Amino acid sequence: MSPANDPAKQAVWEIQSTHPALVERVEAAMREVVDPEIGLNVIELGLVRNVALDEEEKKAHVTMIMTTPFCPYAPALLEMTRTKAEESIGQPTSIEMGMELWDLSYMEEGAGADWGLF
Repeated sequence: MSPANDPAKQAVWEIQSTHPALVERVEAAMREVVDPEIGLNVIELGLVRNVALDEEEKKAHVTMIMTTPFCPYAPALLEMTRTKAEESIGQPTSIEMGMELWDLSYMEEGAGADWGLF
């Protein structure tokens, strides 16, 4: 097994079990958010670690990480991802930057091929 797509490291979003009909739409919207330094989107990179929907408060929450702790594009990537999630879900959405350290195994299968990684 290549380091990419390690099942133990793949994020499982809360909406996958609570609102499965939303997953495809949210994922497609977030694929439009591309890291300008790397040239891959936040889904390919495995940066979106959770998407949850709070029915009671009628809002969504996204948890996301960066590829490096001091990513200069972090504020823009966080806001673009939040906006795309909000548009696709149709509810106010908050976002937080998780403290989990990113590694290559979070990437989708084949996403690192252009880098010569896999």
